[in-house]
Amino acid sequence: MSYWAIWLVIVILLAIMEAATVNLVSVWFIASGIVSLFLSLFVESFFIQFGVFVILGIILLLLTRPMLLKMIENKEHKTNLDRIIGMEGIVTSKIQKNITGEVKVDGKLWSAISNTTIEEGSTVKIISIESVKLVVEKLEEEKKEENIKKTTTAKKKTTTTTKKKTTPAKNSGNTTKKKTSKSPSSNNKKVSDK
Repeated sequence: MSYWAIWLVIVILLAIMEAATVNLVSVWFIASGIVSLFLSLFVESFFIQFGVFVILGIILLLLTRPMLLKMIENKEHKTNLDRIIGMEGIVTSKIQKNITGEVKVDGKLWSAISNTTIEEGSTVKIISIESVKLVVEKLEEEKKEENIKKTTTAKKKTTTTTKKKTTPAKNSGNTTKKKTSKSPSSNNKKVSDK
């Protein structure tokens, strides 16, 4: 008895099931079903045909499915909206904490929000998209530059205040030295006169 018709029905059913689910599971058994269909033309034993179908399907599934899934994942393309995530933009309208501002990214103007206040002209990085607004954060380089400016201005302020405080103290010290230096010399003069 020829079992090729049974294998043809099995292959068609598995193809319909794979097309409906797209899980990449039954596709390997479709291939092993086709091999079993050709084998049924030469081998009369259904057990041998079924054994080839199961063993070959499992081997194909285990060996090639992970590689195929990696290839499919690499081919996914970002949409236009997802494409700008991670890009840099320029703030065109000041963004205050949780108050909408405006950012120019990829030649287009977008509404943007942030957890911190970001001044106009600053460079920002797009973190995510919430509805139609970009969620942005200030670039680390600009944050470092701002911190350096703040520390240098703070140092200038402290040095000017300390200079102002120390200047009168130096003058008062000099005057006391002058007084003390004059008084011993005048004492020497008086002693020499006697």
